[in-house]
Amino acid sequence: MARNDPIQQRGAGIAARGDAVVGLPRAASIAASARRNNWATAYLLLAPALIGLAVFRLYPIALAVWGSLHTSTFGAGAQRVFVGLDNYAFLVSNPVFWDSLWVTLKFNLVVNPIQVLLALLLAVVANQRLRGIAVYRTIFFVPIGVSVPIAAILWQMMLDPNRGVVNALLLGVGLPAQPFLTSADQALWSIIGIASWKGVSFWMVFLLAGLQGIPRELHEAAKLDGAAAVRRFLDITLPLLKRTILFVLVTDTAINFLLFAPVYLLTRGGPELSTNVLMYEAFKTGFVYADMGQGLAMVLVLLLLVLVVVGLEFRLLQAEDA
Repeated sequence: MARNDPIQQRGAGIAARGDAVVGLPRAASIAASARRNNWATAYLLLAPALIGLAVFRLYPIALAVWGSLHTSTFGAGAQRVFVGLDNYAFLVSNPVFWDSLWVTLKFNLVVNPIQVLLALLLAVVANQRLRGIAVYRTIFFVPIGVSVPIAAILWQMMLDPNRGVVNALLLGVGLPAQPFLTSADQALWSIIGIASWKGVSFWMVFLLAGLQGIPRELHEAAKLDGAAAVRRFLDITLPLLKRTILFVLVTDTAINFLLFAPVYLLTRGGPELSTNVLMYEAFKTGFVYADMGQGLAMVLVLLLLVLVVVGLEFRLLQAEDA
């Protein structure tokens, strides 16, 4: 068998390396083309969501910003007049706006912690392996199936000062009847209770899903090490549930800042403007008093307030992770 000439072998190796070097730009071009195709596919799949976001979110916000810079004249030749920042300047000197802002802040400072804490408590209870727990879960889920208008009407009947079932129960145990929604001191607290009854079970679903995603082996191992239930909850459950809690807190905050239906159906901002949240005041200004520019300015101030509060919540929870 003839031996290969070393010179021929060396030449073959150089040729192979040359082919490899020549092939590098081609391989890079193919990889770049594949990346472009992947980006194009991703944008194509995201296109419906992006179009929906632009049409149903960004475009209305842009219209609101533009509308807040105008006012409407009355009479036969009614038209929109550009006034710049005059609508916002008027808000600064409007005491009703500041009262509504304070009511909105007070409402959210109370209702958001109540809803998140109660939802977490119910989720922990519903996550237990107990006999008959399915019955309790069904009871907890009942408010989710009741729409907000129906819930508001039901609670209006139950909190009626004269014929309501709640006052009947209070009188039955020897306590005096309460005015509830007809009292300036109790109306906002009644709205908080109604909103919590409706919202707690909804947020419990998310927290329960988060709890069920925590491996039980972690709790069992901690239990074998002698950790008490409270210690297991603080050291295992809460840290692993933080992302879910953050989602619930942020979403709950945004929804409660924009609360409208219970106030509109039950109190119309009264008694004595005690439940006149900013969202309802914006509605009243725009559609009752026909001052759409002022109403849109209030809505945008409320939107900025929500963004600031949500941003603070993100920073606080991320600071705890650091």
